[in-house]
Amino acid sequence: MEGVILKALSGFYYVDGGDGGLTACRGRGRFRHQKRTPLVGDRVRFTPLEEGKGILDEILPRKNEFHRPAVANIDQLVIIASGAVPVTDPFLIDRVASVAEGRDCEPVICINKCDLDEAEALYQTYRRAGFTTLRVSAETGEGIGELAKVIAGKVSAFTGNSGVGKSSILNALEPGFRLQVGEVSDKLGRGRHTTRHVELFRLSSGAIVADTPGFSSFDTEGAELGRPEELQYTFREFAPYLDRCRFAGCAHIKEKGCAVLAAVKAGDIAASRHASYVRLYEQAKEVPEWERKETSER
Repeated sequence: MEGVILKALSGFYYVDGGDGGLTACRGRGRFRHQKRTPLVGDRVRFTPLEEGKGILDEILPRKNEFHRPAVANIDQLVIIASGAVPVTDPFLIDRVASVAEGRDCEPVICINKCDLDEAEALYQTYRRAGFTTLRVSAETGEGIGELAKVIAGKVSAFTGNSGVGKSSILNALEPGFRLQVGEVSDKLGRGRHTTRHVELFRLSSGAIVADTPGFSSFDTEGAELGRPEELQYTFREFAPYLDRCRFAGCAHIKEKGCAVLAAVKAGDIAASRHASYVRLYEQAKEVPEWERKETSER
């Protein structure tokens, strides 16, 4: 049978085969020899056995994968921000968005607490950069219907700095979501094990969301950023200017004749976005090649 891993815990992979139940599978020994670890979100082939148990036979090709938390095949990363307390630093948004862009994962910018502060500058920055950008209020329900449409039929992970209201938004999308999470966790034994894991949940709308207990945000290690020369491709608004720079191999930081810098000066690229790019470029330069290799092999 084919299915999707919804949860991994203590050596078992809980696979949804589409029949309404979960099959607790052990992986075959060849995965270990191949140095391949099944991840939550993996599409897999498995053999059901008796009493809800099974054997994981094959990991099907992945669209993408993240390492912290360990999850695969995410269609979009919903980055929750806020213009009210706590005010989100745009760099946090840009760092996660860059990692997502580098993994064929669509970033969605969701500004919560719009009943307190509409965060107009933040909203315009990301809307003009070409991102799906929403304003919502988990408190009043404003914009929740629009967010529900954006995640319909897709696998989405929610992330954001602490206090921006990730849990409140999930509850607004699916009343009782926390109850569902707790119920499944009780069955599978969360509490006796580390909470540093990810679980996928199907909402009544058909959307699938990743819940990352113990994390307020996706951790983005330096090695996950990619190489410095690759970063330019993870800032989508740079694209029209990349082939217009005077010199090949332009880093878009302080070079003469740089079309990206000219666009920043003209206001066509937000200065905050470019500042984030420069910070990430400097961070990426500090990552040794062995660390990138180690990260890619996890």
